[in-house]
Amino acid sequence: MAWLRGALFTVCFYGLMAVMGVLGVVLLWSEAHTRAWMKLHNRIAFAMLRGLCGIRLEIRGVVPTGRVVVAAKHQSLLDVLMLYNALPEARFVMKRELTRAPVFGFYAMRTGAVPVDRSGRGGAMRGLVEAFSAAPGQVVVYPQGTRVAPGASAPYRKGAAVIAEALDAPIVLVATNAGKVWPRRGVAKHPGSAVVSFLETLPVPSEIEATMVKVESRIEAASDAL
Repeated sequence: MAWLRGALFTVCFYGLMAVMGVLGVVLLWSEAHTRAWMKLHNRIAFAMLRGLCGIRLEIRGVVPTGRVVVAAKHQSLLDVLMLYNALPEARFVMKRELTRAPVFGFYAMRTGAVPVDRSGRGGAMRGLVEAFSAAPGQVVVYPQGTRVAPGASAPYRKGAAVIAEALDAPIVLVATNAGKVWPRRGVAKHPGSAVVSFLETLPVPSEIEATMVKVESRIEAASDAL
C-alpha cells in the first residue's frame, strides 16, 4: 500500500511540477513572484502528500528571518521543500548537476540557489561566498552534502562554518526525520509525521573545526531523537 500510494503521489507531484513550471516561465519575472509561485506549488504538494499518503508536516522551533547560515540535516526531498516554505528567503547551496534537472534546476537558480563544484575546493568556496554576499536571505547548507538515510552516517564537511565566518553570520542548526516517511530512494511513502526542527543558533564561528564538532553532534542527536 505504501508503494501504491507513493506511486500515485509521485505521478501527481511531478505532473504538478511540470504544469506549474511551464506556467511560471510564461507568467513570472521577478524573484519575489517566482518564490511565491514555488511556495504555492509546495503547499499543493503538501496537501496531496497528506491526502494520498497520510503524511503530516510539522515545523518546530523559531524560524530565522535575517541573515543566517542554516546548517541542516538532509534525508529526503521533503525536508528541502519544507525548509524552502518555512524560511522567508532561502538560498540553497546545491550540487551543480542539479542545475540540469528539468524545472527544479531552473527555479532553484531563479530564486538564488548557488551551485557548487565539489571538485573545485578553495575556488568553489570563494565563489559561494561571493554569490551569497551579493544577496540577502538565509543561506541553506547541507553539511553532509547529500541525503543520508535515518540511522546511516556520513561525514560533515566544514563549508557551513566557512561560509558563516566569511559572511559574519550565525549558524542555525536544523534537524529532521523526513527520511522516515519519504525515503531517499524508491517511490514508497509511509504514513506519519515529518518534522523539520529549528534548534539553537551558534554565534559567528571563530574556530571552524570546533564549530563543526558542535554542528554535527547537536544535529545528529536531535535528528536521532525525532
